[in-house]
Amino acid sequence: MYSELQRKEELEADRGTVHFTVLGPLEVLRQGVDYAPSAPKILSLLAVLVMRPGKMVHIDTLIRELWSDHPPRTVRTTLHTYVYHLRRCIDQNKLAADGEEMLATKHTGYTFNIDPSQVDTHRFVRLQQAGQERQEAGDHAGAADAFRDALDVWTGPPFANVHCGPVLSAYRTELLEQRRSVLHMRIEAEIVSGRHRELIGELRSLTTGSPLDEALHGQLMRALGRSGRRSDAMAVYRRLRSRLAGELGVEPCDDLQLLHRELISEGDHR
Repeated sequence: MYSELQRKEELEADRGTVHFTVLGPLEVLRQGVDYAPSAPKILSLLAVLVMRPGKMVHIDTLIRELWSDHPPRTVRTTLHTYVYHLRRCIDQNKLAADGEEMLATKHTGYTFNIDPSQVDTHRFVRLQQAGQERQEAGDHAGAADAFRDALDVWTGPPFANVHCGPVLSAYRTELLEQRRSVLHMRIEAEIVSGRHRELIGELRSLTTGSPLDEALHGQLMRALGRSGRRSDAMAVYRRLRSRLAGELGVEPCDDLQLLHRELISEGDHR
């Protein structure tokens, strides 16, 4: 599915369609060339507009993002100047037939008139949904492939080249949580489809980077258990339990405790 989507977008790129990436550095791409503005405030303005493609963004939202709680006395005039420079960037680089039409002024804000499919988040969500549909249909290997393709859309932290204020920071956190969810779903689909042995190295690396992530530790325990490495799986549990108790003063979640008991039970029946 992803390859078909990729081919379609490559054809659009050949015709000069502009694409926006936010799952990594914010880029404005046409035929492989990045036309994103370099000025930090204008880049932040563009980021908030791209966050809501085709929808009106209230002027107060833009002010809060660009200046937080300390806007200048001439804030609206300054914002209008930034909008002017962004439109000029659009016109000079021929990113649209008309900069004022692409970045339209509304009574209480601005609308960036692009299609959601021009933003890489749209591709990510579509592939995530495709993976979930395949998972529900029992095609776990196909689901894992779709989830993997969704994760491959990412090239780095969201808005990696943008100074994020309160609005973009909240959205960035939301995107990172979505990525984390897709990562867990991909690993789960891989385990169920029988690729557990191939996952062990990756899961050890992920749990090292996220030492308190109980879901990842549970998946590592299951991958080890299915690979005939029950003692290693139980060692993972003991280390996590010790860390949770030492740093947070809590026990592992119910699902992990149940998994641990199942591993013990399997050993008793051998």
